[in-house]
Amino acid sequence: MSNLVISIPEGKIKDYIDGTFRNDTPEEYVRQTVEKRLVNEHKYSKDRIKVEYTMQMGSGKKRADIVIFPNSLSPEEQNDQHNISIIIECKKEDVKPDDKDNGLEQLKSYMAACVNCEWGMWTNGLHKTVYRRVIDESKKPQIVEFNDIPSADGVSDENERPVRGNLIKAYEDNLLFTFKTCHNIIYANEGFQKQEAFFEFLKIIFCKIHDERELFNPIEFYVTSRERNYRDGQISVNKRINNIFSQVKKKHSQIFAANDEIQLKSITVTYLVAELQKYSLLTTDIDIKGKAYEELVGANLRGDRGEFFTPRNVMHMVVDMINPQMNEKVLDSSCGTGGFLVVAMKKVIDLIVEKLETSHGKLKDEWNTDIYAIYQKTISDIARENFYGFDINPSLVKATKMNMVMNNDGSGNILKLNSLLPPHEWEEDVKKQLCESLKIKQGSITNHNNINQFDVIVTNPPFGSKIPIQDHSILEQFEIAYIWQKDKKGSWNKTDRLQSSVSPEQLFIERIIQLLKPGGRAAIVLPDSILGAPGLEYIRFWLIKNVKLIASIDLHADTFQPRNGTQTSVLIIQKKTPEEIREEEVNGCMADYNIFMTMVDHIGHDKRGTKIYKRDEDGNLVIVEQENLVKERDRDGNMTYRKEISQERIVNDQTVHVAEIFAEWKRQEGISW
Repeated sequence: MSNLVISIPEGKIKDYIDGTFRNDTPEEYVRQTVEKRLVNEHKYSKDRIKVEYTMQMGSGKKRADIVIFPNSLSPEEQNDQHNISIIIECKKEDVKPDDKDNGLEQLKSYMAACVNCEWGMWTNGLHKTVYRRVIDESKKPQIVEFNDIPSADGVSDENERPVRGNLIKAYEDNLLFTFKTCHNIIYANEGFQKQEAFFEFLKIIFCKIHDERELFNPIEFYVTSRERNYRDGQISVNKRINNIFSQVKKKHSQIFAANDEIQLKSITVTYLVAELQKYSLLTTDIDIKGKAYEELVGANLRGDRGEFFTPRNVMHMVVDMINPQMNEKVLDSSCGTGGFLVVAMKKVIDLIVEKLETSHGKLKDEWNTDIYAIYQKTISDIARENFYGFDINPSLVKATKMNMVMNNDGSGNILKLNSLLPPHEWEEDVKKQLCESLKIKQGSITNHNNINQFDVIVTNPPFGSKIPIQDHSILEQFEIAYIWQKDKKGSWNKTDRLQSSVSPEQLFIERIIQLLKPGGRAAIVLPDSILGAPGLEYIRFWLIKNVKLIASIDLHADTFQPRNGTQTSVLIIQKKTPEEIREEEVNGCMADYNIFMTMVDHIGHDKRGTKIYKRDEDGNLVIVEQENLVKERDRDGNMTYRKEISQERIVNDQTVHVAEIFAEWKRQEGISW
């Protein structure tokens, strides 16, 4: 891998296939995503693909977005449009398939102008239609809808059940595209509200994951193009998927009720299966799954309680800094979509892999079934025993459970809980489940003084003045909910009078510390007002008394854009032990120590959420050139290898460097975790 510096004009993008500079538009984003899928998922070599290909259309000329030629054609043969085998048209999201000039009829006309073109695909990123030209029984050509274009090895879904070994990992934004397409299919066919449509889609996702885990049985999550195009075939597909869902309900009874059913028409289920069947969701990178899943959750389940979900780059930075270990109990006390928990779990999974590779002397890809079984059981045990999530929103609790299952197969400790309530008001079944999982005596959770059970907390609590807490029974649990007064020596003293209302993020800080074991640590995303506003100095005084301030990371103002412009920081703290607090009180002064502080000046996107890429001092775009080895089968079924060189822009994101610098600082300070 090497860095290049390329001068790219403002508002341009470098084409993934031919390197041409093109206008950076929504339509171009769709095309570039399709191009990457053709190379990385369908395994087409770049020399078979042409972009903006000029075709003769009657007396005029048109340009097809992407065309693909058969293998081993010379450049001269590729100049003949009649040698094209596949045509792909890419549009921006707001162009509809039935658009008079840019819809499906345009694709059909292009296919008609190329006598040997067998396949065509039209997509706007939300909707995809694939056509195949076939010869019917009367020797006449017909255009038939198919699930997908064939891969480079000629394999298509025609009348075939997929084979597990041929399932592919999703690449970059293609899974997000697919998820959006699926959601759009539900909208178009069912007319459901956002939340209802989302949970119906997740039932299908669970069926897909369950089927992938049935390693010793043939794949049942599939649809052939013949089934897709006929009513009786759609009914057969629907029956197959409902049979899978009956097994899902038994395995995940904590998520689905016994009487839950898939509430989608046969045609809708068929189209969803067609979109998803080629992917291996289990082996797709957790970040790719997480981005697709959490963007979909955010678009459909976002509430009005200050819920602004943390960007994944910030989650990775924070989890790497807080560094959860295999034997530690980890909590997100405002878990939202479960992103922090999934990223933290991945961190622990990496430790498990490292440990097993060291002890067995073999890389993960070389493990036998016995070692792999130990690996899977260890992950399942840790997810069940050590990972916890609380949220007040029942839909987000369900979404988090699903996120954990999709990534780690563990969802038992994700609980619907208003964690600011006095613990004696928590629902009995929640307290019972917590006591069982934490292996503490039943009935021992009674008040805010005996909930200190967690080693690590990583969270982004809801914040905002629109949702102040005014209930006295809640406020009286928290020292910072009282009125504080400053004496002549500059110290703050708590009075016995409660404030009339307190912003939730202030109470969450103290609740998080109450939930930590002595010596436990937490990473909290907070609005900067808590760390800097003059009127909140008493909170900072209380914090310094009760915790060690390990680190403060000042995030860029656009971190939560485009939905929220609040200036935020990440605060990393370690709870003092009662002995440490007493010793400081006796000495009349706080222990002296250093605090890690840094600013993230580049967060990777602007206030509209658009990615920002790294440039050199002269303003030229920095490109990473990567050489990948692509495996594919030739026409005789033999495995072959070829080198594929790609050039990728580098997102201008400083969060990727913070954890490594922090780790070195910790070593110098003698901090062991």
